[in-house]
Amino acid sequence: MKKTFVLIIILSLVNFAFAQSETEDVAKREIPTVEIQDVDGNIFSTLNIENPDGPIIIDFWATWCKPCIKELMTMNDLYEDWQDETGVKIYAVSIDDSRDSQKVKPFVEGKGWEFEILKDPNGDFKRAMGVSDVPHTFIFDKNGKLISQHTSYSPGDEEGIYDELLEIIENEEK
Repeated sequence: MKKTFVLIIILSLVNFAFAQSETEDVAKREIPTVEIQDVDGNIFSTLNIENPDGPIIIDFWATWCKPCIKELMTMNDLYEDWQDETGVKIYAVSIDDSRDSQKVKPFVEGKGWEFEILKDPNGDFKRAMGVSDVPHTFIFDKNGKLISQHTSYSPGDEEGIYDELLEIIENEEK
């Protein structure tokens, strides 16, 4: 009886320690947990936005936003090199509403974008991230800590993003 009681207490303490550690790891993330959709309309939890290999870019965009499309086209052209050099993973989150969200998949397929495409037709993730205008780009380290963000797009902005990615990698190697 005593052995069973002691075993239960030990298992409870181990379980509590693991739960604490997991809770602390999630608490360090600065990416809010919201349920949105993948490009096919399936439920996707933003808790699954991760990249153990390097930085994370979350870019909010819309099919009707010309600067968004220019930015994402430029990022797509550079994405393979950025991945090779920094391990970055890009998540492009469409804010097209529920009426227009069906246009997202064919639009993206027509552009040939290689990064992860998500949809936020109800604007839940957009609100949780404090996004008011698109394009709005967030850069996180591999632990989900916000490093920087910017709105709008001008040709050449991608150079600043690349520099930030390199800086994140440098800091992680220290």
